[in-house]
Amino acid sequence: MNASERFDWSLVQSFVAVMEAGSLLAAARKLGATQPTLSRHVSELERQLGTPLFERTGRGLAPTAAALAIVEAARHMQDGAAQLTHALVGQREATTGTVRVTTSEIAAAYLLPPVVAALRQEERGIQLEIVASNRVENLLRREADIAVRMVRPRQGSLVTRKLAEVPIVTCAHERYLARVGVPRVVEDLRQHHLLGYDRDDTIVRGFARFGMPLPRSAFAVRTDNQLVYAQLVAAGAGVGFLSRYSLRHLPGVVEVCQQLQIPALPCYLTVHREIRSSKVVRRVYDFLAARLPAELED
Repeated sequence: MNASERFDWSLVQSFVAVMEAGSLLAAARKLGATQPTLSRHVSELERQLGTPLFERTGRGLAPTAAALAIVEAARHMQDGAAQLTHALVGQREATTGTVRVTTSEIAAAYLLPPVVAALRQEERGIQLEIVASNRVENLLRREADIAVRMVRPRQGSLVTRKLAEVPIVTCAHERYLARVGVPRVVEDLRQHHLLGYDRDDTIVRGFARFGMPLPRSAFAVRTDNQLVYAQLVAAGAGVGFLSRYSLRHLPGVVEVCQQLQIPALPCYLTVHREIRSSKVVRRVYDFLAARLPAELED
């Protein structure tokens, strides 16, 4: 057989059927195929193996020594193909299993938990694994099944659905505001302890767009860890910028300086195209698509 040729497993099926039936006609009836089709399959298998498998006689087909030598291996191959098909069908039809969901740290802590709790009440047979990460390659490397992200992946093998726009607000804890005062307009923020990111320049660029360029040193405390950032705001360390939905989980943190209209972030639900092959993944995907927009509402 030429190494570049792709082996067609249907040839093996036809070969085994002919061996067991003793003739092309009987084998065709067993498989629900036509006699010419099986004849072509046998001839092609003989060509690929480089040896005749049957002697054509007046009474039908007589297997050659080569056919007798490979028939058991061919039957094992056919059984393996049947088991493979059965396993794939079972995987597609399964209503129980494990689904791995990835999202950002802040969403994993504040957005997903109530939705996951609701899903578990309805689907006791589905286990969930939550991965707090922003890496787009999670789905491509099959490290996760579903992703909830604030950036739209561009890979063609992923299916993405926009769920909502996530408002970003300026906020601080009431203790901090009682101590330092409430910023009313954008210019007031210069007099406050601002909380910023470390290596991420998103906030700096945002202020520049509003005509208020600020140096990195203008931010009293800096971190790129989203959960740490939220807890700094909650501890009264200064004025920060958080998704509005997260404020529900940070008692005492209130929105301030509403004059500063920060562009909302889109929220996307992303899954690999092979979602169609798994009812379990599809169920979790549909549940998240239905419930997350309500969790993101103001």
